[in-house]
Amino acid sequence: MNKEKPVILVTNDDGINAKGIQSLADAASEFGNVIVVSAHKSFSAMSHALTVKDPLRIKDKGVINGIHYYQTNGTPADCIKLALHFILDKKPDYILSGINHGTNSSISVHYSGTLGAAREGCLNGIPSIGFSLLSYDANADFNESKRVVRAVLSEVINKGMSPNTFLNVNIPDSQKLAGIKQCRQTKGKWVEEFLEREDPRGEKYYWLTGHFKNMEPQSEDTDEYYLSKNYATVVPCLIDITDFDTLKNSNISYAL
Repeated sequence: MNKEKPVILVTNDDGINAKGIQSLADAASEFGNVIVVSAHKSFSAMSHALTVKDPLRIKDKGVINGIHYYQTNGTPADCIKLALHFILDKKPDYILSGINHGTNSSISVHYSGTLGAAREGCLNGIPSIGFSLLSYDANADFNESKRVVRAVLSEVINKGMSPNTFLNVNIPDSQKLAGIKQCRQTKGKWVEEFLEREDPRGEKYYWLTGHFKNMEPQSEDTDEYYLSKNYATVVPCLIDITDFDTLKNSNISYAL
């Protein structure tokens, strides 16, 4: 008896025309039936944002090379919700988000729309993975990234995932990777910088920029460390963010 192919839902935060999502959909199509649901524009750094004050729309863009594409005007998390409620007949077997143009290592997991979509998938009980390439080039080479997608997805299909966990996968911009390492998230922060400018009416406006600062550069068991050594990294991320050590050991009493 032929086993039915898994259904794989693919989204991203760079928009439906990004090279990264096309590369991800292509790699995933080797494992199952792929449906792409993505926005008409970039929703980078939107985290888990949802659209609640504007109407959401879906456009069927048709089938290209065996992959069905749907375009929305929503955030990555919106795309997951719309797919589950209006596009798919049943829950997909897997949700893949990316391949993001740019890093989502360390604390970027909290800001990333790519990982917001993976988190939304996990909240719905679906094994979910976010993929990111350490290049912001719109025409970046995704060949090595596709190898990582195949390796990680194959492992997840064969061995499964913990039910309240989603994966954050980051990939160096390299023609030949050293391998793949499962590891922990680096302690770090974004040092914010604002560019102040003035419009023709004399009103000030601001562009947010900045740079990442590794708070533990000597550690040799983190995603930032392995990425610097040309390894792709896989960080398992939990939905439950309770600090159980504090909960168990704290002597704080909240008296009214």
